[in-house]
Parts: sequence; C-alpha cells; structure tokens
Amino acid sequence: MSTVEQHGPSDTDETQPNGKASNGKAQTDEAQHSVPDPGSALNAKRVQMPGYDVYLGPFTQLEAERSRLDQLEWQHFDIKRVGTTIGAEIRGVDIVNDPATEVLDEIRQALYEYKVIFFRDQPLTPEAHIRFAQHFGELETHPFLPGSDTHPELVRFEKGPDTGGYENGWHHDVTWREVPSMGAVLHALQVPASGGDTLFCDMNAAFEGLDPELKAEAESLTAVHDFLRAFRQQVEPGKEAEMREQYPAVEHPVVCTHPVTGKKLLYVNRFFTDFIVGMEAEASFAMLDRLCRQADTLEYQCRFSWEPDSVAFWDNRAVQHYAASDYFPDTRVMERASIVGTRPQ
Repeated sequence: MSTVEQHGPSDTDETQPNGKASNGKAQTDEAQHSVPDPGSALNAKRVQMPGYDVYLGPFTQLEAERSRLDQLEWQHFDIKRVGTTIGAEIRGVDIVNDPATEVLDEIRQALYEYKVIFFRDQPLTPEAHIRFAQHFGELETHPFLPGSDTHPELVRFEKGPDTGGYENGWHHDVTWREVPSMGAVLHALQVPASGGDTLFCDMNAAFEGLDPELKAEAESLTAVHDFLRAFRQQVEPGKEAEMREQYPAVEHPVVCTHPVTGKKLLYVNRFFTDFIVGMEAEASFAMLDRLCRQADTLEYQCRFSWEPDSVAFWDNRAVQHYAASDYFPDTRVMERASIVGTRPQ
C-alpha cells in the first residue's frame, strides 16, 4: 500500500518567526487573489460567445449523474471511471473463460450504469468472443458488412493501406433495422501504435442538454431510418429492390426511452437517419443537424485508447460511437459481435 507523505516547511523555506515568508511571496499571493476569476460573476451559468452560436461554461446538469455513479460499488470487480457520466474500465475479471452467473449479472448492471464498459488483456478466440456476447442475448448477423464463413456473427473491420476507416461519424449501430442492436462487443486484434481510438457519447446527457422547448418538440417527432444512406455501395447491382423488400425504411422516435433504466435518449444520427416525418425537407435537415450536433459535445463523451486484446462493450441504445480515422495507412483489425435488441419506444 502506498502512502502520501505530508511535509511541513522544508529546510530551504525562508520563514520569519511569525510563519510568514520573508521573500514577499505572501504579499504576491494576496495581490493575485484580490483579482477575481472572470467566471466568478456568472453564477455557473452557460453564456454565449458574442457573434457565435457557441456557449461556454459548466454543464451543471451532469452533476447528479456524475455523483450517482461515484457512489456505486461492485462485488466482483474494480472499476476505473473514464468519462463524467459515461464509460468505465472493469478490472479483475476474465471474460475469456465463462464468468460465473453472478459476475455476468454484475457486468450487465455495470453496462446499464456506465453505458459502455471496457476490459484489457482479454485474448478472445472467435468462439470465446461469441460465447461471451451470447450471455447477453441472441446475436445478429450483418447483411452489408463482412463476417467469416465459420463465424458469421462476427463482423470484421480490417483497415490498412488499401482500406481506410469510414466509421468516423457519430452513430448508433443499425438503426435502419426495425429492431436495432441492444449492444455490441468489440475486440481489438491488431491496433496501430498511435491513433485509432473510439469515442462514445452519452445520449441521455445529449437529450438533457437541450433547452426545454427543443426537448418537448424532439419528443413529439418520429424519424425515418434507411440502410441505403450508408450501405448503398454494398448492395449488389440489380438487388436493390430485393434488399429494400427485406430491409424497408423504418420509423423510430427521435427520443426513445431506455427499456431498463427509463432514461430518455436522443436517437438520431447522420449515418442512417433520413428525415423527420411530417416536416419539409429543409426544416427536417435543420432539425436533424441541430440534434445530431449534440454528440459533438466533449463533456458528454469518453474516449478509449485500444491495445491488443482490449474489449469494449457498449449499450447501443444509450450511446453513440465514433471510430477515429487518424491512423492511415497503418493496420487496425477489430471484430464485433452485436446483440439483438428491442424496437425503440
């Protein structure tokens, strides 16, 4: 156990008998403290930068969730928080060799609480990867992203000098499905020496950060999601009608409610959300752009730096993610198992 050493004045401190510094430091400190911090008169309120649609200041609405997460305790592992209201690294658990039921139950609860959880040093084989993910539900196969012949449940993302990374935009996975993923387990097989991080955004924080009028309006809206926005090039020539019949455009609420936590979540993204039902095209685009920009807020995010055999497990309803594409032409190889969810409500 490490200890924190506490020191009194050192032998080199120049002090007078009354304990005051003889070198004028006390007077200097007093003069510095007489000048108030520029933010002291703003009462912790956010303020707009003159001439810009940009606001500065504390996100005070995060305090309650941050404090709540600070109080959580776990029986079967330790955690290290990553973001303010999102993300935790779980330590002391082996997910390769079938964790016990009570450990899996606690991992599930940690996922609900932190929205995305991370593990280090987990050398998952494809079979172990699938087995771990299946503890949390049925796995889906992706019609437009490559899996393997032997393990179709695993989507493989293999980037390098011939294939750049184009996942660097905020999105929930597969919202073009009538029943999108509940969550996803992503395993790092090969990572670049630098770059290639994945960022996650708390979409409850994004919703709660809206002004009251926009909140109320967003809750009344429905949006159309369509696979063609992102995967048109993956459809074989002549098979678009067949794929459209199999995967028709679907409607989801712009704000959905998490089926377990009850939290309200902003549920639109630029990858798959096409338009808002009942709005003219220009108004629909403006509204979607405004709502999607909420994910850009750094205070709602966490960032994970990968190592070989790191694992991220995210709640696809509660978070959006963004894979930084800053490592070209280096190689980055990941495999993902996605878990079937429920229709957003």
